[in-house]
Amino acid sequence: MAVAPGISEGKVLIHFQEEESIPFRDLQDNELDAEVARFEASLLATRGELQALQERLAESAGSGDAGIFDAHLLVLEDPTLIDEVIKGIRREKHNAEFVFHGVSHRFIKTLSAIEDPYLRERAVDLEDVARRIIRHMLGKSGHHITGHDRSHIIVADELTPSDTAMLNRDNVAGFVTEKGSKTSHTAIMARSLGIPAIVGLEGICSDLENGSVVLMDGYSGKVFLNPSPETLAHYQQLAQEKEHVEAGLETLRESDSSTLDGRHITLAANIELPEELDEVSACGADGIGLYRTEFLYFNRSTPPDEEEQFAIYKHVAERIKPAAVIIRTLDIGGDKPTECLDLAHEENPFLGCRAIRFCLNNPEIFKTQLRAILRAGVHGNLKMMFPMISGHEELLHAKALLAESIKELSERGITFQEDMDLGIMIEVPSAAISADILAREVKFFSIGTNDLLQYLMAVDRGNERIAHLHDASNPAVVRILKTIIDAAHAEGIWVGVCGELAGDIEFTPLLIGLGIDELSASGVLVPRVKKAIRSLDMKACREVVAQALSAQRAAEIYAFSTGLARTRYPDLF
Repeated sequence: MAVAPGISEGKVLIHFQEEESIPFRDLQDNELDAEVARFEASLLATRGELQALQERLAESAGSGDAGIFDAHLLVLEDPTLIDEVIKGIRREKHNAEFVFHGVSHRFIKTLSAIEDPYLRERAVDLEDVARRIIRHMLGKSGHHITGHDRSHIIVADELTPSDTAMLNRDNVAGFVTEKGSKTSHTAIMARSLGIPAIVGLEGICSDLENGSVVLMDGYSGKVFLNPSPETLAHYQQLAQEKEHVEAGLETLRESDSSTLDGRHITLAANIELPEELDEVSACGADGIGLYRTEFLYFNRSTPPDEEEQFAIYKHVAERIKPAAVIIRTLDIGGDKPTECLDLAHEENPFLGCRAIRFCLNNPEIFKTQLRAILRAGVHGNLKMMFPMISGHEELLHAKALLAESIKELSERGITFQEDMDLGIMIEVPSAAISADILAREVKFFSIGTNDLLQYLMAVDRGNERIAHLHDASNPAVVRILKTIIDAAHAEGIWVGVCGELAGDIEFTPLLIGLGIDELSASGVLVPRVKKAIRSLDMKACREVVAQALSAQRAAEIYAFSTGLARTRYPDLF
């Protein structure tokens, strides 16, 4: 998977993450205080190291990307983690390295099991910090990766954010890893540092040797071993063409996201963490169409209180105003286990007590978040939306708790936004079918295409044997999207798409033709989607939809949409 654009040639430098040998020692009672102090000293040393790394990254990539290490620094202040280690040292009477490794490994395992890719990536961040802490306790200095006498392609099982921050663009031409995703902090930094990157190539470490010459294409995700002169010539020409395209996309940053015939499509960005805010403005987005809030509930023993949430939402609102920020309320379930919430084990968490269902069963946790969002609303242009609404009664129940939250703030004499727009995610087929009823209760819909397709097609997209059924080209998908959009417009509300489909330029003609009002995608995809929008007109897009609605096969629908896309903006493919 290509995660940072660019074409590079270089010699392979294989990087193996050194696994530290964790010593085990029994301690005497009179050694416990000193051992706790040694652990605390390692936290301080790690803090200094990360702050220095943050300053280095700020100089090379900007303060926004340096903010990625704010999450790392917060690990060093996590009371749950620290208390468990200190109590473990005193209770078990074992050395700090051994106890800390056990506690941190449990936290990492919990995060790694989460289905949500954005939250699962936080396990990499925690593991990165944990390795640094252990190295300090073992008395070892930090390490970094570097090339030598010429540009190198780093090949690794995985690169941590701090590994990436230490890469020198002068002698590292790119990197290829076996693990990773587009949403990882490592990928975000690679894009900002201008280092081509490809992730998810299983077996690449064993397939290549140090010193081998490779050509990597950070646009398509391809890697060529010992490329021929013809291949090199082709990719040198392609690199020039891509650089021209990227330069053209950069000029569109301040441009309007309207079609050739003047139909404006709001183009927003999806974010999870506050440190991604700089990427929103850098990519030319109109605001934030999906702000995930689940990260606030991980790696802690108690849920975030109203003041903590208010401060974070206020910061985001102030940074993005006057543009809008749509905050999705807590979307969590048994697939996203967290110590601070009572999430019972479920055989099928995707059909269980998750998202709005969990919130309705835990009204105090829900209302705490609602009050924080309402209070932050006076500092910017905030909207909120409820995830996984399945029917009218469920929505009315959620709105009743919102009304209670408003009343509680009024009684406390606290300023809040009284007229905040409320929307819902449409990601359950029952909500799509009853969209006309639900549209009378809210100001907007946001279609979560990832889950909607999963539930509509009854398919686990993580199951490789049936993943092909998770296909946006399916006639049923087109019809249900039309049902949702038509129902919303009939009631005078707008509709957005915030799933992966929003960032897929092959389907932009289809979505525009269906009448979508907003597209919200990963920041890195926003410039490409903007170019696509500005290359299309409503007449042609509606013709695609007319053809799609009469088609019987997914392949036909895909051909209709991609045919127009590749005709209008071939340089993006």
